[in-house]
Amino acid sequence: MPKISIELSILNSQNKKYLISIVGPTAIGKTALAIELAKYYQTVILSADSRQFYKEISIGTAKPSIEELNEVQHYFINNKSVSETYSAGDFERDALKLLSELFKEKDIVILVGGSGLYIKALWEGLDEMPPLNEELRKAIINDYETKGIGYLQNKLQALNPEKYEKIDAQNPQRLMRAIEIEEQNITFKSTQIKAPRFFETIKICLNTDREILYDRINKRVDAMIENGLLKECEQLIEFRNNYALITVGYSEIFSFFDGEISLKKAIELIKQHSRNYAKRQVTWFKREVDLNWFEPKEISKIIDYLNNEIVQKKS
Repeated sequence: MPKISIELSILNSQNKKYLISIVGPTAIGKTALAIELAKYYQTVILSADSRQFYKEISIGTAKPSIEELNEVQHYFINNKSVSETYSAGDFERDALKLLSELFKEKDIVILVGGSGLYIKALWEGLDEMPPLNEELRKAIINDYETKGIGYLQNKLQALNPEKYEKIDAQNPQRLMRAIEIEEQNITFKSTQIKAPRFFETIKICLNTDREILYDRINKRVDAMIENGLLKECEQLIEFRNNYALITVGYSEIFSFFDGEISLKKAIELIKQHSRNYAKRQVTWFKREVDLNWFEPKEISKIIDYLNNEIVQKKS
């Protein structure tokens, strides 16, 4: 960690507010960097990881450790139950409200996560979405559980080929939401006025060589198994069809519990699906034109860049 090269009082002289956003694929090291930056800038962290909201799931979501949570104040971790539905739009609303309070005392806040839709919601705002249809959703989840992701892919392709070409077809949650909208035959045009942003956003994206990233992912999955992922899943069986648990790391273990695959195969699939997810995350973030890319170990370089950006934005 470098010494502060620019005094915070100088950085904050014009009272502008900055949301420093740390994004990137799973297992790249976002949490460690966010904590270092939060300590450096004497501030707090907002999590934008759509799975870390849920208090019942920790091991399979790679939440910060208790020690890490004690180092810096974190928000949007363990704030929801898996029995609740929490959308990107909900996150946008709640995060903007929180930031309006935090920025009364702080000039810099750190945002960290890899859930692109939730991050983009906070950066730019999202169009309002149609309301959930719980009965239809349960039926679609049942289709996924009994017939697999291939069935969802084929169904959406038949319902709306154009939407199918644009969607992340390996993400069952996105497929199910799209099918729900199509099944209701909703033609939706938002008239929502997006809330103005009262802060500047500086975007840092971490990435590294694919082989290194994939090795990190594989080791992380092994650590999850060693740290008790199976026991965590056992305690969540009654919630297995809840939206929050239809996700990598949990679906595969539930398939093992059902006798559909061996434990060895389940672990292999978690690693494979996590690598696939990381690849999709990188693809998502590459579409963002104003991201600034760094290796996860380039902390000094990142801080120098951030300080220079803040000074330039002040001028």
